[in-house]
Amino acid sequence: MQKLNGKLCVVTGGARGIGKAVCHAFVAEGARVVLTDCDEAEGTRAASQLGCEFRSLDVSREADWEVLASEFPAIDVLVNNAGITGFEDGALVHDPEHASLAEWRRVHAVNTDGTFLGCRYALKAMKGAGEGSIINMSSRSGLVGIPGAAAYAASKAAIRNHTKSVALYAAQNGWAIRCNSVHPAAILTPIWEPMLGDGPDRDAKMAALVADTPLKRFGSVEEVAALCVYLASPDSAYMTGSELTLDGGLLAGSAASPG
Repeated sequence: MQKLNGKLCVVTGGARGIGKAVCHAFVAEGARVVLTDCDEAEGTRAASQLGCEFRSLDVSREADWEVLASEFPAIDVLVNNAGITGFEDGALVHDPEHASLAEWRRVHAVNTDGTFLGCRYALKAMKGAGEGSIINMSSRSGLVGIPGAAAYAASKAAIRNHTKSVALYAAQNGWAIRCNSVHPAAILTPIWEPMLGDGPDRDAKMAALVADTPLKRFGSVEEVAALCVYLASPDSAYMTGSELTLDGGLLAGSAASPG
């Protein structure tokens, strides 16, 4: 039996990468999926390819969420996946000393505000049925400091904490609305392509980037999507306020044996 049969699932940032893989996995499990993205061209193309419905959504805009809520006042699952690193427009300085306030706010507007608005929408859209699943995409960077990406790391840490507040609020109200966060580390998505290139040294570059990861490889978008299927399904009915890491053992410590 398909794990998400008949469920209405909304996924933000679904045009590419992890979001697209989540949409694909949800459709395969029988869900009706609404793929949202601020990139209308890519979002429309991905939705058509996967068999989803597409809706344009800038997660940082409250008005966009209100439009979505008017069309989908009741849902079963929301994946708050949309996010930015702050480096999309080229090499920018994001360390704690030199990052500009404008850059800081831009990252938080999408990552932090977008997740807040998504959770608020989901609570209202799920409380009628009294149950549902909210999945917030945080990061390994939300669990440790990242000196060169201070805004991104802080935003992902905020998502981790807000997840717990939402989970407790829902439980406090007697709703079986669960809220959990996912914390991927190095997942092979298009964001890595500029660093990897397509030259003969691509494999060497990939190995260098995951040299400190105990499992010595990148994770795949399909592996993240599989975890999201679990969190969206009744299989995880007793899990809320939890944080799940997919990091190849990175946060476990060193795989090297002491001499």
